[in-house]
Amino acid sequence: MSTQHDSRPRLPRASNAPHRGFVRRRVPAHLSVARLGDTAAVLFLALLGVAVVAPGVLAPGSPYEVSGVGVLQSPSSTAWFGTDYLGRDLLSRVVFGSQQTLFGASVAVLVGLSIGSTLGLLAAYFGGILDSVISRIVDVLLSIPGLLLAMVVIVALGFGTLNAAVAVGIASVATFARLMRSEVLRVRNLPFVEAARHLGVRPGRLLVRHILPSSYGPVLSMTALQFGAAILWITALSFLGFGAPPPQPEWGLLVSEGREYLASSWWMTVLPGVVIVVTVLAISRIAVIFSAQRKAVQ
Repeated sequence: MSTQHDSRPRLPRASNAPHRGFVRRRVPAHLSVARLGDTAAVLFLALLGVAVVAPGVLAPGSPYEVSGVGVLQSPSSTAWFGTDYLGRDLLSRVVFGSQQTLFGASVAVLVGLSIGSTLGLLAAYFGGILDSVISRIVDVLLSIPGLLLAMVVIVALGFGTLNAAVAVGIASVATFARLMRSEVLRVRNLPFVEAARHLGVRPGRLLVRHILPSSYGPVLSMTALQFGAAILWITALSFLGFGAPPPQPEWGLLVSEGREYLASSWWMTVLPGVVIVVTVLAISRIAVIFSAQRKAVQ
């Protein structure tokens, strides 16, 4: 009796095959790095919030206390950021300086958002001559570099943190106005807006209750990005001498004071500059997260 063998090739049996019903999911490396960056950004901004609300919790001492013993002391366990040319603790000055810098950035964003959004909303909804006039003003503002325009405004207003914040806010009006105008032009002819208009809804109520809620999403995303830009502009103005006067511990002023000792005491310039850069990067990261979540909801 002959036996017929199966000539088909047999696949080798995997020795380490997963159990039935068990699926192993691997997170891609780039997603793990992105999540780690998101967590780091949130934690840093939370720490920065503590520095703004209660700086005494993080600062080891007073930002104005002068000591002749530890002048230009390098970073160590006793002074993490070192000391400046008067012996003042640099970490304390950075922590207390976050109040002035972030307050100025908040004022700048508030000024630019309120004025720019109002102009863009009115120009897009009413159109005609009003739209032409506002659009020409926005074009002129956009043709001038923002920092240069802020310097011109602050020269007219006077030096100081608040005036620098208002100047930066005025320089950012055109950005908000252009974005709001484009969003309102997209929304104003949608069916629900046309239906409300035919039902006799007044223009003011139509703008506030129907058009504005459907247009402010991208503007809010721009607000977070503009907040980081406002920090850079305000610190740049303080670095150039247009912002807070000494001995206030404003971030840009700290970098300006340290540039004269850059060769021998690098920490006076580098460490406040690193704090500025990390703050702007963290805010930009949170803005990206917010924008992605908003698109996912839509």
